[in-house]
Amino acid sequence: MSNRLNRSQKAWFLELDCDEDGNILKERKLRSQPREPLYAEVWENDDGKTDFASCHRFKRKYRHALEKPKRAATKR
Repeated sequence: MSNRLNRSQKAWFLELDCDEDGNILKERKLRSQPREPLYAEVWENDDGKTDFASCHRFKRKYRHALEKPKRAATKR
């Protein structure tokens, strides 16, 4: 999450565990940006809110550096 209204404020990162329906089961604030791609999906918010529950807009970020690469299909 980042604050687009105050660019000098450092971005923070959250890890969410969700079920099949998209319901959030667990939310963890990370100490820093992960160093390697670990996640199936990466979403970004720039509302400038300090709390995840108060945010309204999220954008899916495709081919993000933190997103796990898809396995390449094997050629026959």
